[in-house]
Amino acid sequence: MGITAKKIDVDFIVSTGDNFYPRGLTDVNDPAFDQSFTNIYTAPSLQKQWYTVLGNHDYRGDALAQLSHALKQRDNKWFCLKSYVLNTDIAEFFFIDTTPFEDKYFTDPEDEDLESALKESPAKWKIVIGHHTIKSAGIHGNTQQLIQKLLPILEANNVDLYINGHDHCLEHISSSDSPLQFLTSGGGSKAWRGSYNWPNSNEMKFYYDGQGFITLQITQTQVDINFVDIMGSILHKWTVSKSLFSII
Repeated sequence: MGITAKKIDVDFIVSTGDNFYPRGLTDVNDPAFDQSFTNIYTAPSLQKQWYTVLGNHDYRGDALAQLSHALKQRDNKWFCLKSYVLNTDIAEFFFIDTTPFEDKYFTDPEDEDLESALKESPAKWKIVIGHHTIKSAGIHGNTQQLIQKLLPILEANNVDLYINGHDHCLEHISSSDSPLQFLTSGGGSKAWRGSYNWPNSNEMKFYYDGQGFITLQITQTQVDINFVDIMGSILHKWTVSKSLFSII
């Protein structure tokens, strides 16, 4: 990962949740923070800002600890909130906490804030990042509550990519009825589960039941996505383009 990050000169890094596996952090002083983050990602190319979301395993510990500024004081590349927007001018990244599945969560102001932020965004590219799958052929499969409650918001607001973890694989599903693409980047640990279930071969662009990560290179007119294994080999490439100007 460090070699690839150096090669493409990354601006920042995203974690799709389950940051401290399998039981999160006990508190802000938990040595697991160093053991699973600071002491692991030591390559100079990875000393950039890390933007993270919470996963369900993070909730097995003290999830609020990961939101504490105390962790940023321990390692200044760490950044985690329940939900937030990263504006890069070319693209906006909308980070959301998908773990609380009660129906009330999806009608709370936090969810309304996501919809409002997407509607108001002038960004050329809109990318939403959450932990849980919306569509997946992996062991967890589709998340019906997200399909019912979140997916319509993403499609109505022209979101280009939904990037998630949760399933321990690399995966690219192309929606059959909208431009929205579903990317799973959960190959950080406990891969090789031997699970695959997706009936529509036209929608499944790539599936790898192993360890690896995804890279995005974004310009005003194009997004290039690479799925990379732990040896740095590119397993799957995909590109989407948009015109710089549109006439209405």
